[in-house]
Amino acid sequence: MKFRVDGFVLAIMITIVIAYFLPQIDQTLPLSAISQIGVSFIFFFYGLKLSPDKLKAGLKNWKLHVLVQTSTFVIFPLLLLLLYPLSQNKEQPTLWLAFMFLAALPSTVSSSVVMVSMAKGNVPAAIFNASISGLLGIVITPLWMRSFIPSSTHVFDLWSVYGDLVTQILVPVVIGIFLHRYLGHYAQQYSKQLSFFDKSIILLIIYKSFSASFEGQVFNTISVVDIVLIAGGATILFFSVYFLTGYLGKLFNFNEADKITLQFCGTKKSLVHGTVFSKILFQNSAAIGIILLPIMLFHAIQILIVSIIAGRLATRTKD
Repeated sequence: MKFRVDGFVLAIMITIVIAYFLPQIDQTLPLSAISQIGVSFIFFFYGLKLSPDKLKAGLKNWKLHVLVQTSTFVIFPLLLLLLYPLSQNKEQPTLWLAFMFLAALPSTVSSSVVMVSMAKGNVPAAIFNASISGLLGIVITPLWMRSFIPSSTHVFDLWSVYGDLVTQILVPVVIGIFLHRYLGHYAQQYSKQLSFFDKSIILLIIYKSFSASFEGQVFNTISVVDIVLIAGGATILFFSVYFLTGYLGKLFNFNEADKITLQFCGTKKSLVHGTVFSKILFQNSAAIGIILLPIMLFHAIQILIVSIIAGRLATRTKD
């Protein structure tokens, strides 16, 4: 089997290198304004792609939906909470906070649906869960994080956070859903171009985050060994949830298609929401680059592992 490096993962690596050598770009261009406007457009286009009729139809398979969202917003954070006492003795508690942020994030949309489709899973259920997860994350992710973000890092005002999330994410999504019947076909027709736009804005946010961290010399406390350990921890976290959701699928007697959807959607975390939420939850913190490190590594790991699994399942289905 040939292994291919995901183009977006490669672009992230290049962006981080640019942020290291050219952090001053942020001082010469209005990147904050561009990224903020871009985020609103990302979620507006996201809303345009959502069909209200399909979302209503997706409500029928409620057991699957409950388990997927439970995996995303309960099982992931609880696994991290088991390690919370250990983090108190670490020299870098920021890393645990970064992993907790990863665990509290919603599921990703595009890759979940693509991989479920490849593996012959329940695609309508994948679309429903991936879409609902992003909306639930607006409420649930800040609730998880408010207890763990130290006041010395950022004064956490929950209602202010909700206000920013509603303004930048929920309102554009709702407008997009409202206009779906008029413009939805354009969103589907130009989905590749919109995907390129989404990724460009995410890369811009990643650049800003890492350039600030490099200038603040935050990464001086992070070694190559630490990065390897973070990647290892992200891999263990992924497989822990993957096998646990597989067990739950058998426990609830799901058919093969629903079990695939549970495992693929219930193990994913959204880099898009991670970059956007980090701006709002941590704002101008110099450590925001470290906060994003686990979710970026997890993003690469989940794409690699799930693509391999999906390919094998697709082959087995053909046989």
